[in-house]
Amino acid sequence: MSYRGWRGLRSLALAGLLLPATGAMGAMGAIVAMTAVGATAAAAQEPARALAAPPVSLEDALRLAEQTSEQVTISQAGVLRARGQQLQARSQLLPQLSATAGYTRTLATQFSSLSSAAVDTTAPQNCPTGRFRPNASLPLDQRLDTLEHALACGSGGSNPFGSLKNLPFGQKNQWSLGLNFSQNLFTGGRVTGQITEANAARALADIGLSSTRAQLMLDVAQAYYDAALSDRLLAISESALRQAQGTLEQVRLARQVGNQPEFELLRAQVAYQNEQPVVIQRRSQRDLAYLRLKQLLNLPSGAPVALTTALGDSAPPEPLLRFASSIMPNPGDTTTADRAPVRQATQALRTQEAALRVARSERIPSLALVSQYGRVAYPSGAVPSWDQFVTNWTVGVSLSVPLFSGGRITGDQLMARAGLMEARARLQQTAELAALDTRSAVEQLQAAQASYNASAGTTQQATKALQIAEVRYREGISTQLELNDSRLMVEQSQANRAQAARDLQLARIRLALLPNLPLGASSGTSNASTSGQTGSVGGTSTQAAPQQLAPQTGAPQTGAPQPTTQTGTSTVSASTSPINQ
Repeated sequence: MSYRGWRGLRSLALAGLLLPATGAMGAMGAIVAMTAVGATAAAAQEPARALAAPPVSLEDALRLAEQTSEQVTISQAGVLRARGQQLQARSQLLPQLSATAGYTRTLATQFSSLSSAAVDTTAPQNCPTGRFRPNASLPLDQRLDTLEHALACGSGGSNPFGSLKNLPFGQKNQWSLGLNFSQNLFTGGRVTGQITEANAARALADIGLSSTRAQLMLDVAQAYYDAALSDRLLAISESALRQAQGTLEQVRLARQVGNQPEFELLRAQVAYQNEQPVVIQRRSQRDLAYLRLKQLLNLPSGAPVALTTALGDSAPPEPLLRFASSIMPNPGDTTTADRAPVRQATQALRTQEAALRVARSERIPSLALVSQYGRVAYPSGAVPSWDQFVTNWTVGVSLSVPLFSGGRITGDQLMARAGLMEARARLQQTAELAALDTRSAVEQLQAAQASYNASAGTTQQATKALQIAEVRYREGISTQLELNDSRLMVEQSQANRAQAARDLQLARIRLALLPNLPLGASSGTSNASTSGQTGSVGGTSTQAAPQQLAPQTGAPQTGAPQPTTQTGTSTVSASTSPINQ
């Protein structure tokens, strides 16, 4: 509220001192009314952009993040790639058939001298075509001439290579059409091992996609409730600032009429000034929390957003449970074997077993059936007719036996055995870490539930204590210190209540998404008791340190595709308001 507004309200309060109710008690009544009017005026001056902000529920945020997340798109591409690897591996069990077609133009050849030999003019003319058939009715001398003429035509004249010009050697135009066929008959387990590897890679990709979606849901829910908590903490701090400002105006007016010493005025000024940095800090944390949420939703950083999902509801959000049911069969299942990291480690073990089988198959002979069918033509012109094509067709069996590889096969087997040993150890390690992580999630939920239940009574008691302190202060039987302490207790209890509600919601959400979450995926749950104890002495604020993540699993498996997983993301601190002494 502006200085002029407070100045006008103070004038009204001074005018109220002229009423019959004199002394400090009458002034206090006027100041209480002034404080209420000031709070209403401050609320009326909220920025217009907040009124125009579109409402966004948790369900809307989850749906928008699912549609625009780059990490989900990357995981979907991994699933598509794994599907292609499956098709490649399975294709080796089926026959392979390919068609070929070719044309060759010969520009120069060593057979050109044969095909372009000079025409022999001494060769017999009018040679008969086809098989020679003697005519028994002719006279003997004619029959002898006919026989000699046929022998001369059959010998090709004086050029013994004259008939080579009709063979394919050195022809200028060559056309070929063909079909190539192959079928693996025996591979020593190589094909089945590669199929097993591809199936395990597909399972890894599917688990990785589900894990990415679950982590995204947890991150969005955490960012959403962090933003809601920052709104709540800012409202609490602003309310405390308004109360401190109202108390300052009360003491200032009482000081003017001589009912309060200067020490009380100084104390009220210090209390009011100590609240201002807290409001600034809360506003900065609110802006950062909203920026984080907009980043996950791929919204412009300057776009206004109004959150509609309540923070204080202790039940798991129904939209999130529906989203969780779409990516996992049993949300909230705490069985260690059903955790995504354990399932990934199991598939990685299968991959390494198949890789060892493939490495061993390299020493075993492989057998394949092959066939080639082709038609070729050597026309004198550019384009042949179909009757000019001749057929070539072969069928055979191909046997491949490794005799000497220089140690390559032995090296492949040693690498496969090392990968198998590592995969078994990682599976055992992942199962142990998953059991610990599951227990941690359950304990975290129980602690959050207990903190939330305990904060309810504390808030009620602190509010009642503040009401009593205000009455005692108005009646002049208590000091400003007692009123400030009561107000700070209410502020702390309200902040603890909001923090406990946020922690409980995220603990419930994390347990619901636990089957598909990676190890150490943090819900950002902080220790409520530590958060409640944060404060400041002499105007210097202190905050609780963020919770550390659980230990992560080791490096990806050698030779096996590993999905990219996300651990918990950093969040804006949501500790309670500092204590101002």
